[in-house]
Amino acid sequence: MNKTLLSLALLATCGAVQAEEVKFVTNAAYPPFEFVDENNEMQGFDLDLARALCDVAALQCSFHNQSFDSLIPSLKFRRYHAAIAAMDITPERAKQVDFSDIYYENSAVFVAPTGKFDSIDDLKDKTVGVQNGTSHQKYIQDKLESEGLEARPYQSVQDALLDMTNGRLNAVFADTAVVGEWLGNNDGYAVLGERITDDNYFGTGFGIAVTKGNQELLDQLNQGLSELKANGSYDHLYQKYFPQ
Repeated sequence: MNKTLLSLALLATCGAVQAEEVKFVTNAAYPPFEFVDENNEMQGFDLDLARALCDVAALQCSFHNQSFDSLIPSLKFRRYHAAIAAMDITPERAKQVDFSDIYYENSAVFVAPTGKFDSIDDLKDKTVGVQNGTSHQKYIQDKLESEGLEARPYQSVQDALLDMTNGRLNAVFADTAVVGEWLGNNDGYAVLGERITDDNYFGTGFGIAVTKGNQELLDQLNQGLSELKANGSYDHLYQKYFPQ
């Protein structure tokens, strides 16, 4: 075999290996679903679940970190195959990507300094922090901006929570589990009002987003979810991150 043919054969082999790798993308700034630990490794419920799915489906997977508002565009441009990032399944997103079966039932809450407000109505004409590109931001824009509530976008919920503790925000709007995790380590703050479960924004649940039309991968992920739930692995992970 001459050098040209050998080079082409090696390129074809590398392409085959790359084609078999499933590239997951997330936004590792949303504990307990995804975060970067002290060893600079991505951890969290979503990451553990995705790794377990790759194991049961016999998929070779890699994991990558980006800002939340870039996840769906990255799938549309086929930089990655799937995104797992505490992403609510919404009608608007379903037009752009395909979603796996629901893997986590979700709701959202406001968190604010204890005693500062009596209800969500008190946030009118106030500034509330949200993560940019999320259902929380859209919910406020669609439902509450007309009443004077301003959604201030941040690259991460953690940045918004930090600004609230520094007095630059009146409240933060985020997923219930994320707020609960944060409240466990921060005194002087509390959930304001009831949980919000509007199906157009939060109530449907979290799904793994997949590049539109990739039915083979979608079937593999859904089958993997079924297996993890049947063999008890899903319950084990759930109790690890969300103990009752």
